[in-house]
Amino acid sequence: MRWHKIKRWIIGASALLLLSPSVIAENAQSSEQLEKLLEQKFTAGQYSSKGADTCLMCHKKNDKVMAIFDGKHGDMSHSNSPMAGLQCESCHGPLGNHNKGGKEPMITFGRDSKLSAPTQNTVCLGCHQNTAKAGWHNSLHNLEEIACASCHQVHAAKDPILDKQQVNQTCTSCHTREKADMNKRSSHPLKWDQMTCIDCHAPHGSSNESALKKATVNDTCYSCHAEKRGPFLWEHAPVTENCSTCHNPHGSVNEALVKQRVPQLCQQCHADDGHASRVVSQPSTNAFGAGMGCLNCHSQIHGSNHPAGSNFAR
Repeated sequence: MRWHKIKRWIIGASALLLLSPSVIAENAQSSEQLEKLLEQKFTAGQYSSKGADTCLMCHKKNDKVMAIFDGKHGDMSHSNSPMAGLQCESCHGPLGNHNKGGKEPMITFGRDSKLSAPTQNTVCLGCHQNTAKAGWHNSLHNLEEIACASCHQVHAAKDPILDKQQVNQTCTSCHTREKADMNKRSSHPLKWDQMTCIDCHAPHGSSNESALKKATVNDTCYSCHAEKRGPFLWEHAPVTENCSTCHNPHGSVNEALVKQRVPQLCQQCHADDGHASRVVSQPSTNAFGAGMGCLNCHSQIHGSNHPAGSNFAR
């Protein structure tokens, strides 16, 4: 039964601790105390014989609660739906004496929950275990104790985060630096929702750097910018190593998402040993300072197949 999964995730390997009936939720101040109270109810299996009907006696006037029946989680005809099993108690735990004065706790989710994010998440993970979430336990979101309910909404006809138009808004509510970059003069079309954060990143975790879906930064970039992949007869080392050496993928005040203007960008690697790294501090009409600086001559900076391409000049 489904409650066995929930119980296993919440209790884990810890010993069961039975509390006296006099200890009630209104006196519990910490997440740990609440978890112990919930353990007692799970151990006793204090589920309601009437299921959701008992819960709706009090909660049926709450539109947010009733919205569960508009979505997949509230579909009683689907065998994998919580509502087809223990109904409300599949996620919120055994009713116990909760409806008798409201003194016994239930599992709650979101910002107002007194339970820790990992405890909340174990309920979701009791059902949502698949290869797409295989990296969750080592993900930064999990290590930072971000609750599933911080991004997802269960009591809804459709989870807003599953709408392409809502993904970026949800991500940038926390990732504010990236939001600022997205609105700079040169950026990917993220701010118009023509591209989403999850096109590149796996929000539930990945074994790759920065939770990328692809194995490397370059592989991620090449999935759209295939013309930069090569192979080239003459390759530019920074290009083959990491695109983000020169580019900020979320946005920049400079053209083509480059981190610094040319020639200063080039001078990060090219030492002061000739004209290739000569700094022009004031406006100039010569080739080194006018217009695009280095790019006036070295136009094929990502690589070249031209016989003279070792200098990226064609």
